[in-house]
Amino acid sequence: MAGKQERQRKRARERYERQRQERLDRRRKVQRWSGIGLAVLLVGGLVAGLTVAFAGGSPKSSAAAKSTATATASPSATPSASTVAEPAHHCTYTKAGTAAKAVSLPPAAPDYKAAYQATINTNRGKIKINLLNSKATCTVNSFIHLADAGFWNSSQCHRISDSEGLYMLQCGDPTAKASEKLSCSSTTLGTGTPGYEFASENLTGATYKAGTVAMANSGTSDSNGSQFFLVFKNTDLPADYTPFGTITSGLDILQNVAKAGTSCTFPQAGGGVPKEKVIINSVTIKQV
Repeated sequence: MAGKQERQRKRARERYERQRQERLDRRRKVQRWSGIGLAVLLVGGLVAGLTVAFAGGSPKSSAAAKSTATATASPSATPSASTVAEPAHHCTYTKAGTAAKAVSLPPAAPDYKAAYQATINTNRGKIKINLLNSKATCTVNSFIHLADAGFWNSSQCHRISDSEGLYMLQCGDPTAKASEKLSCSSTTLGTGTPGYEFASENLTGATYKAGTVAMANSGTSDSNGSQFFLVFKNTDLPADYTPFGTITSGLDILQNVAKAGTSCTFPQAGGGVPKEKVIINSVTIKQV
């Protein structure tokens, strides 16, 4: 009997370890990364998406740890939801790193009563998004600030994944310039930030179904920046990435880009550079 109980305990430990590793693997694919040509695991800074998803280089960054030029494998604390009641009446943005493009900090006092729609104007058409201002006020406040500053103008969405339960396009890194041919061995791709970070929101019960727009982060709850990911098919991710928008039109653009595949793949990060360029010409905001 004792031998049987020991075998059962051993199987339970092995099952727990497998599940833990699967959660870590999913999380790593949505974190931002740097030094993609090296061993990309968690990069401070996808992801950061899908930096992704996620992370802000890489969301499983998906969509990046704090952006550095050298990839660093490091353990990641599980992000936790913001304790600020939503809609938030005050936002805190902390200077961190070097901005990929000169931009000021967002205002600390958001217009928490407003309703907003965003349009990402790309070379492949418009992607329209309802922003979830009442559920992720400070995230939306930052997104609007960066859009109004033209932070993403003439940049590329640098990462797409269409496998392993991670179906997203990751954008938001100005170091991925529209005019360049992106390489999966680049040491800077996926490292771009606005020079500040802020806390996660709207994580309780968060899911990432098709049409979700969420922030990439570096594996901690206060490491959001400028990178975000757009989900084009239901994606199985832990509730670690702030959902702040819902795509209302343009989902087909993402799906078509995904079908075209990648020009190269990121070692260990999941996905790769889209074979069909997705260039952000501008992001416009409308109050409704």
